[in-house]
Amino acid sequence: MDRRSNASGRVPRAAKVAKHARPEPVNAAAAAGIRAPASPRWAAVDFFRGCAILAMIIYHFCFDLAFNGWLVADFGEDLRWIWFRIPVLGSFLFIAGVSLGLAEARRQTGAQFWRRVRLIAGAAALVSLGSYIMFPGSFIYFGVLHAIALMSILARPALRWGLWAMVLGLAVLVIGVTVQHPFFNQPPLHWIGLMTFKPRTEDYVPLFPWFGVMLIGAGAGTWAAQHPGWPDRLAAWVVPHRLGWIAWLGRHSLAVYLLHQPLLVGAMLLIRQIH
Repeated sequence: MDRRSNASGRVPRAAKVAKHARPEPVNAAAAAGIRAPASPRWAAVDFFRGCAILAMIIYHFCFDLAFNGWLVADFGEDLRWIWFRIPVLGSFLFIAGVSLGLAEARRQTGAQFWRRVRLIAGAAALVSLGSYIMFPGSFIYFGVLHAIALMSILARPALRWGLWAMVLGLAVLVIGVTVQHPFFNQPPLHWIGLMTFKPRTEDYVPLFPWFGVMLIGAGAGTWAAQHPGWPDRLAAWVVPHRLGWIAWLGRHSLAVYLLHQPLLVGAMLLIRQIH
């Protein structure tokens, strides 16, 4: 190798730096055939996650109004409220699956994955504790956060299947809405679903059928990250300035989910005290 020296015979500083400096790494996503977005996050995903969170806040706000006697509504039997909850919960789980697929396609490390799972599981434990204080007879033992933590673990091995993960998700969805058996009525198996009745709990998101929704989202996210053109479309999508607050909700969805109910309930209790 030809190296220039100065008059003293020493290698110039610039040459030393060049010698020891690491070469610019090749973009890992590009090397894997995946076009990475220009920013660490996709605004489109944050925005749609924010929409799901906003819809969930509206649902819980109405639930709290009914709990305080300010709204006449039956959230357990009235089909209007049941059919409102289904797309809200479905969109939340679908976006969670999309995010999981995108993160895996962008070479998420095992440490990052498990850190996220622990965070969600810890938040789920807080939800269980808080709901037990408020509703000891119907506290939440397998709600949406419990489900996302477990489903993330179960879905991760299926991400390498690409679109086949969506096929598996569709099968889980169909089984979940068509199969019921008394065997699954045992309390230790309630988290699986396939029961002949709905357990008495304030939030219930069993593996069947809801894992199917998350798998479909995970397959869609993996496909979008690997399919030519889609990463660029996602990266180029800009949230209108007047709707930026919705994307903000999506970026901080876990914190918003944990805080919105205590704030809503606290505000309503304060209003009751004043009046």
